[in-house]
Amino acid sequence: MEETAEKLADLSTGAETISKNALKKEQKKKQKEEEKRLKEEEKKNKAAQADSSMAQKTVSNDDETDPTKYYENRLAMLDSLKASGENPYPHIFEVSMQIAEYIQKFRNLADGDRLTDSTSIAGRIMNKRASSSKLFFYDLYGGGFKVQVMASAGDSELDETEFSRYHANVKRGDIVGISGYPGKSKRGELSIFPRKFMVLAPCLLMMPRQKEGPSADSAALKEPWAPGMPRNPETYVLKDKETRFRQRYLDLMLNKEVTTIFDTHTNIIKSVRKFLDERGFREVVTQEMNTIAGGATAKPFVTHHNDLNMKLYMRIAPELLLKELVVGGWDRVYEIGKQFRNEGIDLTHNPEFTTCEFYKAYVDYNHMMSLTEELLSGMVKELTGGYKIWYHSNGYDKDPIEIDFTPPFRRLDMMEGLKTMANLSIIPTDLASEEANKYLIDACAKFDVKCPPPQTTSRLLDKLVGHFLEETCVNPTFITNHPEIMSPLAKFHRSRPGLTERFELFINKHELCNVYTELNDPVVQRARFKDQLKDRQSGDDEAMALDEAFCTALDCGLPPTGGCGIGIDRLVMLLTDSQNIKEVLLYPAMKPLAQSDIPHATESYHPMVPHKRKTHSFILEACKHGFEGLNGECNDAQEKIKKILGCLRSSMKETNEYPGDFDWDLINEHAGGGGDGGEGGEGGEGEEGEGVS
Repeated sequence: MEETAEKLADLSTGAETISKNALKKEQKKKQKEEEKRLKEEEKKNKAAQADSSMAQKTVSNDDETDPTKYYENRLAMLDSLKASGENPYPHIFEVSMQIAEYIQKFRNLADGDRLTDSTSIAGRIMNKRASSSKLFFYDLYGGGFKVQVMASAGDSELDETEFSRYHANVKRGDIVGISGYPGKSKRGELSIFPRKFMVLAPCLLMMPRQKEGPSADSAALKEPWAPGMPRNPETYVLKDKETRFRQRYLDLMLNKEVTTIFDTHTNIIKSVRKFLDERGFREVVTQEMNTIAGGATAKPFVTHHNDLNMKLYMRIAPELLLKELVVGGWDRVYEIGKQFRNEGIDLTHNPEFTTCEFYKAYVDYNHMMSLTEELLSGMVKELTGGYKIWYHSNGYDKDPIEIDFTPPFRRLDMMEGLKTMANLSIIPTDLASEEANKYLIDACAKFDVKCPPPQTTSRLLDKLVGHFLEETCVNPTFITNHPEIMSPLAKFHRSRPGLTERFELFINKHELCNVYTELNDPVVQRARFKDQLKDRQSGDDEAMALDEAFCTALDCGLPPTGGCGIGIDRLVMLLTDSQNIKEVLLYPAMKPLAQSDIPHATESYHPMVPHKRKTHSFILEACKHGFEGLNGECNDAQEKIKKILGCLRSSMKETNEYPGDFDWDLINEHAGGGGDGGEGGEGGEGEEGEGVS
């Protein structure tokens, strides 16, 4: 029994020993497995960090690359794709909705939500951020709206290797099409999660990016701009004016506010059209080439018709043709269209511009004054929500002024205003005399009012009105009752001999509208045209020519009629806080660059980088020395400016320091000149004719 008990005890001790050994082995095995797991996890984390770092480095390197090298790299990428049989420019991509529609439809999704129904959108990539080689974020823009793209390898139809390779070649500026799932990120940003991501048109040029600094901060924080509000182009991504105006597509791509400016241009035209349509006006389209340049006092563009072998003029105003339609029985007509005047270019004048002219039978200029007031004040309220707008009349570095469109507008009689403000005693019935002309020449000399030749009575009066009256017209102001000598198409005043029933509307010291009771006596009209011929013989090439066809129409009878012409572009300038008319014209007139001034890509040229220019201070200093160097040789300021600009061109061409394309607008602003086109548009504000240049 004892022997048996001892054997059992030995077996028990052995079992206990085996159990402890097995436990130790198991613990060691688990420890090794844990260490292995941690090492593998650490390795994966390092790989992920490396991927992320590499992806971020790739995005960062794109911005640090020289623009020319960047362009060459993109061309090489295209060649590589074509060599492999891929088409980098697909023929079509089916889009199921615009980005604006996408935002409207899915904006109410909850944070983190993601739908299973696929949709397709397209647009331009304006920003790229990489989390890793398997996750990229893009800002996709289209139609002025933005949506985020969260491109994950897990959602893509490509495998991870192909996904990483493909997205490494996607750059800012590329136009892409995306098919994927709508949703919101965990942070609540509306996004699309691509299943299919396709580059439709690669951007070969390096896109400018918003620079860090105060302007970038203010651009990010400010509210979206709206008509009537002040704006600040200094916050734009693309600031260079020459590049913005010459390459408007870049301006629209990079400066989102610009789209709203041109939308406002469209909305103003829509508002005018709606106003007139609702009041029974008939919209018409008249010819833009005529055998006679009539309807306004302005210098026309001349062209030639080969088949007819005849000279033709681009129209300076549609007035005479529209009044002929009133003779034909269309009592209310209007036309919105382009006019062309071969005059100076400055901050408010462009050779090609848009006007609206409308005519209403059986009314006079008093009725048209009320109609114009109703049109403009109602439009401002419709587009801005009120009657008051803000405008940087003294430059963006100064505080904006308030312009109040609340009706009724101020009225200012022209002759009474000159008598009150300048103590000028002008007898309207004597204005055709040589004595009156000499009196006005002396008055201009006394007040240092410049009027370059020809110094006709009409031009002298216009300069005096500009100096004394127009300077007071900040809020909308009607300057009324012009002399007959200034208004060959306006009807005589019924109670004040020598004057006409005409008014011009000035806002912020610039003409916006020209309105009058139309002259409908064919005998008087022919006599007025003959008076204009005298001015033409005196050297005024802007004076009207005799239009016998129009006079023949008057012989058939024109009913009492009121007519109005509105400068659409200047109206857009006011409501968009634009100091330069080029800001509101998609393709303004620009002096072309000489071929020798345009370097090629092989010469380190990059179209999105402004050409090297001399600083503004250099130009202003040159202007200053130019004035001093003339030594009184030329008394006329504009002639001085011409000489200065000529000297600048010559010296820069000789020294090869400058490519010949500098900021003319700045010189205009500081020196008072007329810019590329000449003398600042003398007579360009339309001494006669409803069309406002």
